[in-house]
Amino acid sequence: MTPQEVQRAAQAVTDAVGAVVVGRERAVRLVLAAVLAKGHVLLEDVPGLGKTLLARGLAEALGLDFARVQCTPDLQPADVTGSFVFDPVARAFDFRPGPVFTGLLLADEVNRTPPKTQSALLEAMQERQVTVEGRTFALPDPFHVLATANPVEHEGTYPLPEAQLDRFLLRVGIGYPPAEDEVEVLRRRLARRTERAAVARVLDEGGLARLQAAVERVEVHDDVLRYCVDLARASRTHPAVEVGASPRGSQALLLTARALAVLDGRGHVVPEDVKECAPAALAHRLVLRAETWSTGTGAGEVVADLLGTVAGPAGAR
Repeated sequence: MTPQEVQRAAQAVTDAVGAVVVGRERAVRLVLAAVLAKGHVLLEDVPGLGKTLLARGLAEALGLDFARVQCTPDLQPADVTGSFVFDPVARAFDFRPGPVFTGLLLADEVNRTPPKTQSALLEAMQERQVTVEGRTFALPDPFHVLATANPVEHEGTYPLPEAQLDRFLLRVGIGYPPAEDEVEVLRRRLARRTERAAVARVLDEGGLARLQAAVERVEVHDDVLRYCVDLARASRTHPAVEVGASPRGSQALLLTARALAVLDGRGHVVPEDVKECAPAALAHRLVLRAETWSTGTGAGEVVADLLGTVAGPAGAR
């Protein structure tokens, strides 16, 4: 597929999701870019902003099998991965796959489930496989996790450890919609006369794989590679940061920037692609100093400072 063909296909997906997820163009664009880059996304914001609708709508538009896990304090790892069940007829234990065996898994309110269950997603997200009672089972391809988290409520929650946060290619906030967009949400709810908002399937079987393959063909100038590394390295020496982004952070910048280039119909990355995805790709990888928190400074502000101080490439294409 040419970059222009990929752009048209991706725009059709964006338009289909945008038909039910009103006023969330930036969030839809970043989540789609992460999926095209074969990554996972943490949607972090207060309840009621359309995070679940975005995930389900994206799965429907991409033609992916969809499964949802409501994370609760009593959720067990086997509830996610599956388990062996005794078959009295065959007199043997058969493996019953859990909801993780799907194309797109929504882990709703992932910070409400204990660390033991949260860790059940680690192998799946990184290795794209699960191991149950010593046996390993490969997950479908493609496989993506979209997890949601409520950053406001702390009672009865289990903060995600840094190791698991690092598995998410991007962390994306939704934000409250402008007043007119919120009115449009109500208009569309009245017009469809049902709670369920269906999204038309845009891609055929194998369509997403073709788009992901196109992302792998995007060219990246050496100066842009250096820019990704410079941003990640600068985060490690920033005075507000205790632990900066690892090389996985610079790789997240690179992978997402290539996907954004594809969404814009280009076969090469420009510095603006890196700048656009930097807040979502780097902020959740930073561990801030205690004194930084006391001043009210957040990781997003630190990334903004990095973008303002780290020199970008002068001769990149």
